[in-house]
Amino acid sequence: MQNLARNVDVLTQGLKYGISGLMNLTNQTADPPSGVFFVNFNQDCTSLAVGSKAGYKLFSLSSFDQLEKIYENDTEDICIVERLFSSSLVAVVSLSSPRKLKVCHFRKGTEICNYSYSNTILAVKLNRARLVVCLEESLYIHNIRDMKVLHTIRDTPPNLAGLCTLSINSDNCYLAYPGSNTIGEVQIFDAINLQAKTMIPAHDSPLAALAFSPNGTKVATASEKGTVIRVFHVNDGTKLFEFRRGVKRCVSISSLAFSMDSMFLCCSSNTETVHIFKLEEPKEAPRQAQTEESQSWMGYLTKAVSASANYLPSQVTDVFNQGRAFASVHLPFYGLKNICAITVTHKVPKLLVASADGYLYVYNLDVTEGGNCTLLKQHRLDGKQDEVDCATVSSTGSGSGEAQATATASVQTVQNSVWQVNCITTNITKLVDVNYKTLISKVEYRTLFEPLRTLNI
Repeated sequence: MQNLARNVDVLTQGLKYGISGLMNLTNQTADPPSGVFFVNFNQDCTSLAVGSKAGYKLFSLSSFDQLEKIYENDTEDICIVERLFSSSLVAVVSLSSPRKLKVCHFRKGTEICNYSYSNTILAVKLNRARLVVCLEESLYIHNIRDMKVLHTIRDTPPNLAGLCTLSINSDNCYLAYPGSNTIGEVQIFDAINLQAKTMIPAHDSPLAALAFSPNGTKVATASEKGTVIRVFHVNDGTKLFEFRRGVKRCVSISSLAFSMDSMFLCCSSNTETVHIFKLEEPKEAPRQAQTEESQSWMGYLTKAVSASANYLPSQVTDVFNQGRAFASVHLPFYGLKNICAITVTHKVPKLLVASADGYLYVYNLDVTEGGNCTLLKQHRLDGKQDEVDCATVSSTGSGSGEAQATATASVQTVQNSVWQVNCITTNITKLVDVNYKTLISKVEYRTLFEPLRTLNI
């Protein structure tokens, strides 16, 4: 067993060196828009904020034919910028002063106030009643009207990612944050009455993403494992929905977001797929008149199935009860941090994905049939004009356009290979500690080496 572990460790190290080389090749070949530190949609998904080395920009999302820039500021190294709905109020944090929050009126070009904190600001959330600042081990709750600190939640579990979310509804004004850094506990805090609401044991693994429904009555959660998405009732923590995102092992959930009518929930990750789940109760089959004989026969079968289910592991029965994606999107990239949102423009629902490489992708969303979503538009967020109308490109494209597409495809192939090799390395590392029989079993062997088929190595 020691020799086996040593050999696997050597293979793991070799793959890591291969990953490093592929990453260097990707960096040398690719030329994406650079310097983007932060992208985020506002509370009702009517605008997009982008923070970068060159400052920050606000874009209107009222139309996707042309991405309208509302405002641009040249303050350098902006790492957080949050806009309050469609107002002129923005909260800004820069890399040069990571402990200082500035609240500005961008239309007047004035700074309303600024606050300094004891540690680096990791996230800022706001609605029409409250502004919340998240540090690694504390949360500050401000009154949005005068920016006075109303309450401080201290000694929270270490939260290096700054994971928290604030309901956009002022009537159900709740704050959610991790209650543990070892398991997936969600702490719900009443930000109006300034008291703890409830604790929800959502997952066995630490939390990776949180999102409130627009009315503040539901909260969606995902863990670092990334395979299951759950939706709970805020008042009592009742589990309302459970969805299976996938079974891939190396998944990092980037974002969760409800549609404004709370009928859909979208989820993005470091994979190429965005999942859209439909929040509806399963329909019961209509009851039909049955004879006494058929009723007794069906009753027997029902009891038999129910009895058999009791012998299945809880994990198996959970899988049977989990919903699957209603619709999905296949992104043109792997491994980049991104955020997703569902919006409606001109009465047409769309899925939006903003990525860390400085692009906004616009997809159609068929709310009746679901299925694969089609890319409609691609906008660059660094100010350069290279918007792509994907419906037009599909029927044209020659000369330099084809050359650019070929180059982009080559870069994407390298990025995909990097991601797949990274998955293999992760799988190998996880399998080192298992016993010999498990390691050589067909299931584990297939799981470990299946991605190699697509790499041709």
